[in-house]
Amino acid sequence: MTLSETDGGLGSYGQDLEVAVFGATGGIGAAFVAALASDPAVARVHALSRQPPPALPGKAVWQACDLTEEWSVEAAAREVGSATGALQLVLVAVGVLQDEKLGVSPEKTWRHLDPQAMAEVYRINTVAPALAAKHFLPLLDRDRRAAFAALSARVGSIEDNRYGGWHSYRASKAALNQLLRTFAIELARRNPTAFCVGLHPGTVDTGLSKPFQRNVPDGQLFSPDFSAAKLLAVLDGLKDGDSGGLFAWDGARIPY
Repeated sequence: MTLSETDGGLGSYGQDLEVAVFGATGGIGAAFVAALASDPAVARVHALSRQPPPALPGKAVWQACDLTEEWSVEAAAREVGSATGALQLVLVAVGVLQDEKLGVSPEKTWRHLDPQAMAEVYRINTVAPALAAKHFLPLLDRDRRAAFAALSARVGSIEDNRYGGWHSYRASKAALNQLLRTFAIELARRNPTAFCVGLHPGTVDTGLSKPFQRNVPDGQLFSPDFSAAKLLAVLDGLKDGDSGGLFAWDGARIPY
């Protein structure tokens, strides 16, 4: 696949787009909301998060949703579905790598594995996007181009794992990748014009990467706005056969 000439636009999806962004208060999620709201092709952005964002652009509306609670996701799907009828894009921008409150940190050795921490990482990185898919894939437009995408990570690639470590995070993203591939197969039967993909945003200057940024080579730490624009360009450039794939910010396909 190739990126569109203008990063960040969704020209291939048409006009008057209804889009939804989970994780609207996070670094990349907020950048997605801002970029989509500035796109003339987008009619409305449904910004979903547990707490309302401190500010929203004019075309964005907030919808309360705790992605780790199915009743909340189901309720949000009813609200968004009744407001739109159909969505052309759903983005899931949630994830955890390290959180002292949750007792989660990336392991350097198998000796550091903790079952409760592992379960928490899976709950946020794998189960939460799966709940979004369960209730929002049916809302994707069946009459035009549409996509469901979730933030994954290159380190979730089994084939690309050369360094080890980060056991729970890697495994949770590998599990997410498998789910996205499985969803894509089912989606192709139910909604042939829709895509389901994973996205690797690169190393982005957010709270998730903050403790590890000193190890990032020069020029490879991206702003949320840069990463969001690049990923939207990836979505704009999806072609037949791309559904079920994992794509980096530059459009390169990453092996699962």
